Amino acid sequence: MIVKEDKKTSLYEEHLKLGAKIVPFGGWAMPVQYEGIIKEHNTTRESAGLFDVSHMGEVYIKGSDSLKFLQSIVPQNLKDLEAGKAIYCHLPNKDGGLIDDIIVYNAKGIIEEIDYLIVINASRIDYDVPHMLKEAKNFNVEVINKSDDFSMLALQGPNAKFIIEKMGVKLEEQPKFFTFKTAILDSCPVFLTRTGYTGEDGFEIIFEHKYAPQLWNKILSYKENFGVVPVGLGARDTLRLEAGLPLYGHELNENTTPIESSLGFFIPKEKEEDYNGKTLIQDQKNKLVPLRRKLFAFAMEDRMIARAEYPVYINDVECGVVTSGAPSPTLGKNIGFCMVEFEKLDSSLVSKLNNVQESLGMTIQIMVRNKLYNAKIVKKPFIEKKYNK
Repeated sequence: MIVKEDKKTSLYEEHLKLGAKIVPFGGWAMPVQYEGIIKEHNTTRESAGLFDVSHMGEVYIKGSDSLKFLQSIVPQNLKDLEAGKAIYCHLPNKDGGLIDDIIVYNAKGIIEEIDYLIVINASRIDYDVPHMLKEAKNFNVEVINKSDDFSMLALQGPNAKFIIEKMGVKLEEQPKFFTFKTAILDSCPVFLTRTGYTGEDGFEIIFEHKYAPQLWNKILSYKENFGVVPVGLGARDTLRLEAGLPLYGHELNENTTPIESSLGFFIPKEKEEDYNGKTLIQDQKNKLVPLRRKLFAFAMEDRMIARAEYPVYINDVECGVVTSGAPSPTLGKNIGFCMVEFEKLDSSLVSKLNNVQESLGMTIQIMVRNKLYNAKIVKKPFIEKKYNK
């Protein structure tokens, strides 16, 4: 039996030098922690954290039908997406389930000879790209997988903007939230985006592999002045969880629509163009078709940690699973998401769960080591986001 070796980013050796604990993730060998998850989490919230996210994928879209093509594969409306701006999107299949969640950047006039840049999840590159190529056959468009060409860093936290300033981009010239530009950081050409996965202000920086060690070490050289530390996947997960952000393979999958994943806010009602799964997604959003399941945020009442795949009970009926769960360093309590299957519950209870005000504060129970522990349904995000608007 041949075991496929996990890929390594251009910063793999740098992680080893810093004593990182390496784990497999989405087919990659990635750092899960350096000095400790709680310290890395809190430092990102208080000053700045630097993440190697080079495992993420990048796709270029170019051609006269670029906009028409994208309009046909995502529920979001890109017609008003101006050059230099980005939008969080979903990539549904024919049944409305999610192949991935992605970020689409309008790159016209910013990246030479292309129209859009799409950033996709590492574990979904081998699914997203073939899907896009198949869907593109009826359009005058090129789908170019650039995932092997770029590295990517995420610099997150309240001091991120000051570090970027020191590296060459003045505060007033930095992109605003969900916009991007080309820039020179420490003599390295980059795509600088004001995006992230932590709920903090910050940047994601995309560049050619050869610049990775230089940029990584330059940013970390600001530890004394701005408190920046390297951060692994462990704290990245607790940070995104506190911010109420979904993770593909946990809150999102090919059997669950964006409405069922409580992401209906991102689905416009007015979009005219057809896209995969549109009928079901729109009918669920407009409450013409009942939800089959729904994602809820919860906080544990008891001092137990609810981990992914733990069974969820309501009124003594097993009706779902935890999709993500962890201690919240910021809040000092255990939090998580769970997916509740409505077919296992009576209609009156489903009605309450579908009413936001009635569901908040509702008691659920989670099975931890063969014993049920109480939790409450709560609002997400768990913390206030601090994006630069």
